[in-house]
Amino acid sequence: MSAIALLSSGLDSVTAIAAVRENTDVKMALIFNYGQRSVEREIGNSIKVCEHFGIEYRILEISWMQEITRTSLVNKDMEIPSIGMEEVAEDADPSITIQSAKAVWVPNRNGILINIAAAFAESMGCEYVVVGFNREEAVTFPDNSIEFIESVDDSLSYSTLNGVKVLAPLINMDKKEIVAKAIELNAPLEYSWSCYHGGETPCGECESCTRRKRAFEMAGARDPLLLRLGTGHII
Repeated sequence: MSAIALLSSGLDSVTAIAAVRENTDVKMALIFNYGQRSVEREIGNSIKVCEHFGIEYRILEISWMQEITRTSLVNKDMEIPSIGMEEVAEDADPSITIQSAKAVWVPNRNGILINIAAAFAESMGCEYVVVGFNREEAVTFPDNSIEFIESVDDSLSYSTLNGVKVLAPLINMDKKEIVAKAIELNAPLEYSWSCYHGGETPCGECESCTRRKRAFEMAGARDPLLLRLGTGHII
């Protein structure tokens, strides 16, 4: 079987591609610019990931999305929330991370990206769109959930002649399990950028950084990205 992959260079999307490659021919990875703060880091690292896997890639500009959202992921006049380790623990009050999710929510982003990828998939004779959705983020991001995937699959059965489906190999995993899986698969995590910001090094304070840091600590591993960037320590 064959697929088109959505690639942000994040921990999840990089691991998802590594996870499906044994049984799936990933024909192309799509990298999107929708005005996000970290777009330069995402594009640069995604290209390195594609080169590692030997996958063709396309960079797609959909900057109009920046014009219709005021959330902090794209609006630099707004502050991206900082989240502590205790606030992403399994027994933590979810109200804080729910508010953090709202602060970086981009209207229908995953729906739009999947539909664009599905058009590429149909045109290239591919059956699947690969995504990095997972159990941990589905708690606060409904467009990462199994229910969302099922709904999208139903929609795509009407909007694509070959019935393209979403392939989410990490959907039942949390971040710790994703890190362990990535290490097992020798995925190029040294080029996986998770931070919401686009600095020289990850901020270590946004929710995405904090979840990543917690996952590596729980997996008993050091983050290859930080080692490559020369920080070496857990930020």
